[in-house]
Amino acid sequence: MSNVVIEIDIDRKPKIQRVPSLLRGVEANQKCYDPLVVSIGPFHHFKQLEITDEHKCAMAHQYANNDVQLRDRLYNKVKVIAGDARNCYSLDSTEMFDEEKFTKMMFLDGCFILQFIHCFVNGYKDLKMKHCLAAFVRRDLLLLENQIPFQVLWELMSLRFAEDQWKQTFSRFFILIRALHPQAHSETDFDQCAHLLDMIHTLLLDKATLSAPQNKKDCSDWFSYRSVKELKAVGIHFRPSKGHQLTNVQFRSIFLKGFVKLPLIIIDDSTKSMLLNMVAYEACPDAPDELGVSSYICFMDSLIDHAEDVKELRSNGILLNFLGSDQQVADLFNQIADNLVSNPYVYADVKDKLERHYKNKIKIWFAEWLHTHFTSPWTVLAFIGAIFALVLSVIQTYEAVYATETTPCPCTLANHTI
Repeated sequence: MSNVVIEIDIDRKPKIQRVPSLLRGVEANQKCYDPLVVSIGPFHHFKQLEITDEHKCAMAHQYANNDVQLRDRLYNKVKVIAGDARNCYSLDSTEMFDEEKFTKMMFLDGCFILQFIHCFVNGYKDLKMKHCLAAFVRRDLLLLENQIPFQVLWELMSLRFAEDQWKQTFSRFFILIRALHPQAHSETDFDQCAHLLDMIHTLLLDKATLSAPQNKKDCSDWFSYRSVKELKAVGIHFRPSKGHQLTNVQFRSIFLKGFVKLPLIIIDDSTKSMLLNMVAYEACPDAPDELGVSSYICFMDSLIDHAEDVKELRSNGILLNFLGSDQQVADLFNQIADNLVSNPYVYADVKDKLERHYKNKIKIWFAEWLHTHFTSPWTVLAFIGAIFALVLSVIQTYEAVYATETTPCPCTLANHTI
């Protein structure tokens, strides 16, 4: 019997795990993984934070419309699946909770999340919380170690709202916290997601693109790291893509110019934390193996070295900076990319086309000539003016020569008269 138990424990793969130690070891990023005001789930449950169980109880009453019978029905719904929810965590993280305490934690945390999102989406209506505190809460809800199984949320939602209504609510929430672009649309099956962080991860990536077979013979790793500024100097320009997922990256070559299309990304105070926690999620043993977000960050890090690179992307409508200076954004990507491993076959086609364009001597020569001599509209106008003056000079010279050849000699005219 003991052998069976040991075998089950070894094969058990929790869906909600801690941040890998390799990522936590980066000192500059350590604070991005811990909650600031509210704990969700067992990992940080015993920390003394601003949102206490009393606050969560009040939010649970709100979620139940202050109906005691509905509240009890919601609790019983969670109680039925509490065992499955416990299995989504490692044994050491739940051993301090008996069945009743664990069920209560899942119930209060689940109601808190859903009531917060509902109030947040509806313009802070009935959300008895200061806006500054709400900003920290929305940040804490997207931490890897601050998640509860989506199954718990699903059971709590089933007694209050229709499925389509909650899908719209979640999408609206992700848009409002700037994790998703306002024009993004998705038919994602939220019930297949593991938790809130997994929902954003799923929305931001086209899994079909990531899982598509790649021509491994023709694609190579991103050996040459060139910034936006360097690529622009050789005729490669950047434009926003029509799609809004991180996988919507394309390259097109038109005559002597190249165009890289990148999805719009919004950078604010919570972006670093959100991206790092999605990277941590991808690093978990049972997470998707495509490394979509990690690959995107590494790709952007290869393009962004300095503030000038950020400025170019910002001026072309690819990057919206709500963080501060352009240098801060450059530092953000450079810091996040530390110790990251990307999938070499993500964006392989784009990287290959970029490399071929960069190595085309004719295109490079022409682009560098334009970049050197036509850096502003005035130089273009001056060049056009010089060409126009040269054409006029040629015409005048031609007319002068032609007039000389066709004008009769005076001696000839005199002889003819005599």
